[in-house]
Amino acid sequence: MQTNFTAEQLADPHVAESEKILRKCVHCGFCTATCPTYVTLGNELDSPRGRIYLIKDMLENGRPADTEVVTHIDRCLSCLACVTTCPSGVDYMHLVDHARAHIEKTYKRPFMNRLTRAILAAVLPYPGRFRMALQLARLGRPFRGLMTAPALKPFAAMLALAPRSVPAPSVYSRPGNHPAEGKKQARVAILTGCAQPVLDPGINEATIRLLTRLGVEVVAPSGEVCCGSLVHHMGREEQALASARANVDVWMREIEKGGLDAIIITASGCGTTIKDYGHMLRLDPAYAEKAAIVSGLAKDVTEYLATLDLPSHMPKGITVAYHSACSMQHGQKITMAPKQLLKAAGFTVRDPAEGHLCCGSAGTYNIMQPDISAALKARKVKNIEATKADVIATGNIGCITQIASGTAIPIVHTVELLDWAYGGSVPQKLIDLHIA
Repeated sequence: MQTNFTAEQLADPHVAESEKILRKCVHCGFCTATCPTYVTLGNELDSPRGRIYLIKDMLENGRPADTEVVTHIDRCLSCLACVTTCPSGVDYMHLVDHARAHIEKTYKRPFMNRLTRAILAAVLPYPGRFRMALQLARLGRPFRGLMTAPALKPFAAMLALAPRSVPAPSVYSRPGNHPAEGKKQARVAILTGCAQPVLDPGINEATIRLLTRLGVEVVAPSGEVCCGSLVHHMGREEQALASARANVDVWMREIEKGGLDAIIITASGCGTTIKDYGHMLRLDPAYAEKAAIVSGLAKDVTEYLATLDLPSHMPKGITVAYHSACSMQHGQKITMAPKQLLKAAGFTVRDPAEGHLCCGSAGTYNIMQPDISAALKARKVKNIEATKADVIATGNIGCITQIASGTAIPIVHTVELLDWAYGGSVPQKLIDLHIA
């Protein structure tokens, strides 16, 4: 794609990077076939190619974002299926990140939209606030049917997604050290997370139990905060970078204290962002090198488990539909490890059709774009249920929450099944439905 940026514009490193990304696009349109919003809406401007044109025009002319640009960028899930499909290597992720930051700086959203986004940014990254909000949701649930105005739909979506009961806090969510059983093979840190330990504390519990049984010391450092992905995808770049710096400091202290073989992440959405810390902080002289070290150590739990020597197990007679989260398959390019681990642990694994398409969760997308999200969820659930599986496994809390709201098939984190296979307890959801 030909660009016409001025030398003055290219002096801005963010613009210079976007210009290089834009130049790689050859307008081939391969991305449209795998873009969930284009497949759903059929609008060229809701495809990666269309959004690239809008971003180019906005940046090249040095103008503020307008309503059209914001509408179509907001509809982007950041699923990154287009990155997997693109034959030219267009780095759409960093291009749309720049566009969102530009929108946040130059566009004044309608009041209710600003309020909704501010509430999400002030609540979701903070476990204590998030827990309180979920507990208060029962008071608003009876009024959800009245929230039909477009500006109120996100609040109705929040109430629909809020669980009927909130699990009790887990001791595994607190900072602490979990020693390896037997001979210590490695030392890792675990990202405790923000929303996940509130919604489903059993995921981190299973991870820590499994790793320590395998001879891995697991450290949950104090001072850790949200990875920053939720606000990063809202264009709130300074808030995201502040979270990244805080976590880099925490993990560097652990590296200096006792060394780390990996930083284990159990939510693939967080993993995609943490693996990008090196890029996000590349212009910060105080953090660029440290952030690159942290990004290099970041591993999805299944990615790390695939490096360990695990025994094969006899079949359990349970069929698992594996849902590959977008942030896992497109963001981190991890496609085979989770399925191979499940098969080696004795499960029968099935791949749902259209596995490349997003389930519609995408961070806060199912709140901010509930109609598109609902269409994608229905499509995803239909394909999963067609596998006739006993249970669904995935590696991202957002997908778990989204898909669980549309099907009676229990959905658990992949690591919960692996923990069970290698000596841990049966996942509670399987006990409740008498599957195990």
